[in-house]
Amino acid sequence: MDLAAPGPGLFYCPSFLYLVSHVTPMARASSADGTKTDAPTKTRKVAKVKAKATEAATPAKPKAKPKAAEGAAKKAAPAKKAAKAATPKAAKAPKATKAPKATKAPKEPKEAPEAAPEEGDEAEGASARGKQLVIVESPAKAKTINKYLGSNFVVQASVGHIRDLPTKSEKGAKQPVPGVDLEHGFRPTYVVLTNKSKTVADLKRLAKNASQVWFATDLDREGEAIAWHLAEELRIPPQAARRVVFNAITQQAVHRAFANPRPIDVNKVNAQQARRILDRIVGYQASPLLWKKVARGLSAGRVQSVAVKLIVEREREIAAFVPDERWEVTVRLCVDPSQAAPLASAWTTFLATVDEKGKGPTLKAQNTWMSQHAAIESELVELGGEKFSLTAASTAPRDLSADVSRVVEAVGLVDVKATARDNPEGKGPQKTLRTITGALDPAARYRVKSVETKRTNSRPLAPFITSSLQIAAANQLGFTTQRTMRAAQQLYEGIAIPGEGQVGLITYMRTDATALSAEALTQIRGFIESRFGEPYLPEKPNIYTSSNKDAQEAHEAIRPTDISRRPEDLREALTDEQFKLYSLIWSRTVACQMTPAQWDATAVMFERADKPTGAVVRATGRTLVFDGFLKVLGVQATDEQTLPTLGEGQAFGTFSIEPQQKFQSPPPRYTEASLVKTLEAEGIGRPSTYASIISVIQERKYVEQLDRRFYATDLGEVVTDKLVEAFKDLMDVGYTRAMEAQLDEIEDKGADWQKMLERFYGGFRRSLDIASDTMTHAKAEAQPAIYKCPKCGSPTCYRFGKNGRFLSCTTYPECDYAAPITRDGRPLLPERVDMVCPDDGSDMELRNSRFGPFLASVNFPHTKFVINLDKKEGVKLPTPPALEVDVPCPKCGAPLNLRMGKRGPWLGCSKFPKCRGRLAWTALDEEKQAALSKQLTAHEKAHPPVVLKRRDGRVIAEGTPVAKLLIPGGLAELEIHPDALAAKSDGENKPATVVAAPAAAPEKTPALRN
Repeated sequence: MDLAAPGPGLFYCPSFLYLVSHVTPMARASSADGTKTDAPTKTRKVAKVKAKATEAATPAKPKAKPKAAEGAAKKAAPAKKAAKAATPKAAKAPKATKAPKATKAPKEPKEAPEAAPEEGDEAEGASARGKQLVIVESPAKAKTINKYLGSNFVVQASVGHIRDLPTKSEKGAKQPVPGVDLEHGFRPTYVVLTNKSKTVADLKRLAKNASQVWFATDLDREGEAIAWHLAEELRIPPQAARRVVFNAITQQAVHRAFANPRPIDVNKVNAQQARRILDRIVGYQASPLLWKKVARGLSAGRVQSVAVKLIVEREREIAAFVPDERWEVTVRLCVDPSQAAPLASAWTTFLATVDEKGKGPTLKAQNTWMSQHAAIESELVELGGEKFSLTAASTAPRDLSADVSRVVEAVGLVDVKATARDNPEGKGPQKTLRTITGALDPAARYRVKSVETKRTNSRPLAPFITSSLQIAAANQLGFTTQRTMRAAQQLYEGIAIPGEGQVGLITYMRTDATALSAEALTQIRGFIESRFGEPYLPEKPNIYTSSNKDAQEAHEAIRPTDISRRPEDLREALTDEQFKLYSLIWSRTVACQMTPAQWDATAVMFERADKPTGAVVRATGRTLVFDGFLKVLGVQATDEQTLPTLGEGQAFGTFSIEPQQKFQSPPPRYTEASLVKTLEAEGIGRPSTYASIISVIQERKYVEQLDRRFYATDLGEVVTDKLVEAFKDLMDVGYTRAMEAQLDEIEDKGADWQKMLERFYGGFRRSLDIASDTMTHAKAEAQPAIYKCPKCGSPTCYRFGKNGRFLSCTTYPECDYAAPITRDGRPLLPERVDMVCPDDGSDMELRNSRFGPFLASVNFPHTKFVINLDKKEGVKLPTPPALEVDVPCPKCGAPLNLRMGKRGPWLGCSKFPKCRGRLAWTALDEEKQAALSKQLTAHEKAHPPVVLKRRDGRVIAEGTPVAKLLIPGGLAELEIHPDALAAKSDGENKPATVVAAPAAAPEKTPALRN
């Protein structure tokens, strides 16, 4: 079908045919937001302005009209009048900035008078006139679609949203929430974004000349809303708009979409609009409460705040967790009993080896060693005819040393000894760490009691949805959610493939559906059969259903648009990031339609043969029989051992018996992958919002990532507590899930979005008013601490300040003692280091500030000399002071500073950081360079580099780790207050002093700048 002309599947709209104007296309927009144009366009604009000015200043001279032209004009006049009469006259349009309801369509514009072409625009106007305009979000998507539509279409990008609610209310307007009329049905007022005014103007000019306008934005709520806003600006009613959606940007999908256009889905628009207004209400009315009760500049978010709450609650679960104790006994057996003694020595030597990071052999390396030496690892599972279990509950800790000693004697140790040491960091049973040792009984033998082998299957996982893609990319590739979605967006919108041009490589990446189209299933199954053969192709397609009951199942899973495009074939066209993600998607999609992998899982029971102690140990292993879908995914490295061929009654020797004290692990901190999984399971947000949620809560400093784990900051905890106190319902996970369900009701069933907002706002407003009157300020609240103030001897407490929680004297302001603390509340106190202060010869110590650790004199702040540390906490030598020169800053006019850098002299503003102006050294003439170089040489001679020395006179090199300079016993101590000792409920004798955490502890509280 020819898409350039109206056909059976296309809606022909003549209302644009009367609009005759000459338009400059947007194709040359060069910036991401569409605000920049190329130089020729700017030149033409300047030429137009000059031409109009000249025309206004010079009297117009009438031109003689050629007779032929005059006759043609007379003949055309009646036809022109008839056409004008035939065109229906539209009613007056509302203002573009206001849209009371998405369900009310704006009226069509009045007929525009015919305009004469401006000089210089004739060629461009003619090239756009009569063509069909297609509007998408991104330039990359526009480029991909353009090649499928042909020369009769002009494809332009809006570069995302063009309108939004204003950030400030108009002067004189009493709107607590800018752009939302809370008194009249939450009517929104939209404004064109500042950086999109040029984009909107260009689209309007293009639409005037277009024979038809198509909206091809993404197929989710956000895409529908963008299409609606564009239609509003172009004065096109939603029901008359030509809306096309496609799950994949391929020629077939695009042509199918254009053959079946639909109106704009106002239910989707209303759902998105309700979400936007809801979030705006919470943000603009809850945030000022935080300013008033915590600190200026903070912000609250309906969904993001609940995500922070999850992390804060997990942090507190970990802090309150008291582990149970259990014991495990590992027995290592060897096939040849005579080799037990040599293997015992070799095993001990192997375990003592460490890598460059000081870590011992991994479990995989241990299994490899065992396999090479025909050895088997087993676990004690039965003793005296009963299942082995030796535990102590956290609520009733007890000494299990005697019980463990009897157990290991029954297993095969002699001369058993038990030792114990205190663990100040532990809780409950973990306060005491116990070790059981002994010598191997050389006569100990075990024989095979039973061998059981079962054939097991492992099915392939479902194809990716948004959340599972983010989780897999985080776990397997180390990608953040934002990085994953950025690369997926690029793959979806199109990549330039040699020989093919711009090609969309994957289907739409924001989805919660695991379904695959019939067309895709046929293609994938055909590929599997031709590539791998019949054994790898199941009899019927594998069908998957979503485990998320709230899944919308609106479209397909994420898959390659063409399965025959293998990752290795596209390697040269993709960036490393794109290649890794495409490979992940491609392999998961192929694997999901393959046969299961088959394993032989073997369990062997051994019983002690030399003595009837009743000790039974168990060894397990698994062998791959048929790879199935793993042919594509590969066999992942596992910690399972490979068992040799065994027969009942076969005898084995023991070369290692290891009793180990184990403790129950606390709940793990969230990673990006596990947080996304929890957000999905709890119904918080939607697939398109997970990356934004995770990004926002970090930008606001409510949480931070350390070693790819989320930690709640002090600020995050305080803000969460205040929001929970004020808005118990809003911060409830169940309530947030219900709100998402109501938004789905608006989209799916056309529920009234204004009534939904009205129900929400009534309770929210009441909670806000109560909290404003009754809530105390965070800085006025204090929590008791166990330490004694070193200045006045009073008890101490924890307070909240602009940089987070800190230790303070309870008598403040009479006593001003304060100290930074670790996450668990221990004070970060100065620690002596082996360094002499160059200024006064005093000792130096490691201290902490809101900007991190630094070295200073014990006489600080009277002696102001300090040494900063680099990112690896190594010594950073101080640089000589800058030389101020008589060259003005090109930005502010202040004198520039001259310094010598690694690449030579450089000039920077003396007002830094207020002014960041710089001037290139090469911008100065040779005479000035010579004069300044002479001054700099003299300046450096007068300010020689600082030499740092240890107390014995040895020079300290730059980059020396501060940990190597710490003096044993040089850590300051704080006494525990007598009242705190008396209040302890456990009655245990505690030392009179507690050593503070090292100042350079890895979990130090970061500086929080509110």
